[in-house]
Amino acid sequence: MNNLRRILSIALLLSAPLALFAGRGGAKPTSQTKFIAYVGNYTNKTDSKGIYEFRFDAATGKMSGLELAGATKDPSWVLVHPNGKYLYAANEMGKASTVSAFAIDHASGKLTLLNSLPALGEDPCHLSFDRTGKFLLSANYSSGNVVVYPILADGKLGEHTALQEDKGKAGPDTKRQDRSHAHWIATSENNQYVYVADLGLDQVLVYKFDPARGTLAADAAADFKPATGPRHVAFSRDHKYMYVLGELASTVTVFASDGAEKFRSVQSVPMLPAGFSGRNDAAEIEMHPSGKFLYASNRGHDSIVAYAIDAKNGTLTQIEDVPTGGKEPRHFAIDPTGTFLLAENQNSNTIVEFRIDPTTGKLTPTGETLTVPSPICISFLPIE
Repeated sequence: MNNLRRILSIALLLSAPLALFAGRGGAKPTSQTKFIAYVGNYTNKTDSKGIYEFRFDAATGKMSGLELAGATKDPSWVLVHPNGKYLYAANEMGKASTVSAFAIDHASGKLTLLNSLPALGEDPCHLSFDRTGKFLLSANYSSGNVVVYPILADGKLGEHTALQEDKGKAGPDTKRQDRSHAHWIATSENNQYVYVADLGLDQVLVYKFDPARGTLAADAAADFKPATGPRHVAFSRDHKYMYVLGELASTVTVFASDGAEKFRSVQSVPMLPAGFSGRNDAAEIEMHPSGKFLYASNRGHDSIVAYAIDAKNGTLTQIEDVPTGGKEPRHFAIDPTGTFLLAENQNSNTIVEFRIDPTTGKLTPTGETLTVPSPICISFLPIE
């Protein structure tokens, strides 16, 4: 396996308010307990009308008041801006795909469309911000390219500053790895690099990023075992370790920094129990805000797998796997306090809540369930 070359320490959006990104990059938990939770989903062939919102109380775990926040087509990934004023959505509609900007009304939670631009590729499936919050980064799955958009002073998206096609040798799975398939994108801690998990190429690609101009230039790549299918990535709080979920292989691969601007693979762990032979597509991965635990979801096995993290070497030990109480948990979200995990069962139209034991990392269903059309992404906005 090749090492990542010339990588400074990796982190995900830690310059943004912790309440918005706890879990995604191992951020410390917040004391804020009241949130609006926005839900991304598919409107095609479902009853969904667009982006939904509900109120979430992290003190009690109560999910309530589901309403349509903004009508839009197939908002598969939604993301609240660090300033809390805007929300951005990836409208995953094949060749007609767009990326949209919305203004947020904090009193009602309602969204007002500011503008929508072509995705410049097919099926955007992941969005992130650079560390300054001045650029929005988008990964287009079907076309295998990534795009950078400037965020204007009024929250609208400006014309793209970068359009980069992922290049490399496709993996051996002829059905899923016919070409490049960008599935996740984020910037480095120092905002000098952009990292892209490409499922089709069995690589995490590295691009140089100019934070002043928003441009990209190809730089390096990390290779995985054939047919791993890297999908999403999580990071340790100290930025020394990155954890890559392999959708096709149902594995989590651990990379460690060697202190010389390189990363090396130190472990690959299974996400499925021994003897399981059914269909499975691994989906989401998140670090707990405490930095002690890592969670990942299985679609097919329909479970959340919990791992304990060794504080000395970053390696993983499985704690348990827990049924999500529904079908196809494409995404799950750890609330910004680190108290609850919300599993989004796409094919059974439910968000099922679990309490996280802060000592053991184990998950216990609370009985709290919210019915939402085709839930596949949650983004939190702290409110008074």
